[in-house]
Amino acid sequence: MLMAHPVVLKDLVEQYETLRALHAEDGSAEARQRMEDVAYTLCVSTGTRDIEAALVAARHSLPGARVEDDSLLTA
Repeated sequence: MLMAHPVVLKDLVEQYETLRALHAEDGSAEARQRMEDVAYTLCVSTGTRDIEAALVAARHSLPGARVEDDSLLTA
């Protein structure tokens, strides 16, 4: 499977976290839709089916990640 470049994954994770905070703050439909779009892109980019798994996979792909620690993946 092809994986997105770590820089792209980092940007997507940052976008998702920002949009999640924005949506929690104002609950706008626009923020929710953009958050869903970024979540979908993260899932496709990491080969996962839900956003929590996508975030874990993306973070494990970032430089400096402790890839030998898979404790979050077994939960």
